[in-house]
Amino acid sequence: MSVAELFHVPAKFELKDADASRKLIGSSTGQKSEDKQADKLQTTALAEQISGLQEVFAANHDHKLLVILQGMDTSGKDGTVKSVFGQLHPLGARTVAFKAPSQAEKDRDFLWRVHKEVPGKGEIVIFNRSHYEDVLISKVHGWIDDTECERRYVHIRDFERMLVETGTIVLKFFLHISNAEQKQRLEERLADPDKHWKFDMQDLAERVHWEAYQRAYERALTATDTREAPWYVVPSDSKTQRNLVIASIVDERLASLNLKYPPGNLEYSKLIVE
Repeated sequence: MSVAELFHVPAKFELKDADASRKLIGSSTGQKSEDKQADKLQTTALAEQISGLQEVFAANHDHKLLVILQGMDTSGKDGTVKSVFGQLHPLGARTVAFKAPSQAEKDRDFLWRVHKEVPGKGEIVIFNRSHYEDVLISKVHGWIDDTECERRYVHIRDFERMLVETGTIVLKFFLHISNAEQKQRLEERLADPDKHWKFDMQDLAERVHWEAYQRAYERALTATDTREAPWYVVPSDSKTQRNLVIASIVDERLASLNLKYPPGNLEYSKLIVE
């Protein structure tokens, strides 16, 4: 069974049954420090492979790859970008971090600002948060009702299907952390002066709505998991396991394309030799 199959959201899914600390690959030594080191080494090796696959991916200039990272505050979206995708060539890859929409973006449909950021041919784009924010936070805070929420899920399914049908590979990762782990990470940010810049009082405000967010994510994952654009639930209490799982799935998907370098134009090669 592939890593993707192990972590694909099940048909009957309840987030309360998903263990955020479960370790399903690696971690065979029984020693925490040794396991973490092994995870890091494997992730680094996979990141190098992904970087190599990126080159042939870009050379073919055919497919597009969109990676979506969603999760509660402190779940590790930034860390995933750095550890898994940090070796990608910047000319063929970019990360888009979606913040609160501007007035101009609010004046248009919620997918407008997202559509213009999707990858072009041969490009890899990572969404640090995404169009799902316009359903999740809006539903939790009561800015949209159930009817509008379900309507947006329909729009998202149609949008992602359109992307896939026009050559985009869509991989969606939910970085699942426990309530206790989030509390610990927030406390670590407060305790370390070098991490104060990462602390935002809004994180505490949103933490109050933890249960509502869990229900919202559960519905989002089940409503928008499709064959074309699957969701993967990644246990993220362990940062090293989180990175290893995501790197493994991305590597598997790119390798499955079996891409080869396209033939070059050698018409004028003799002139160079001469």
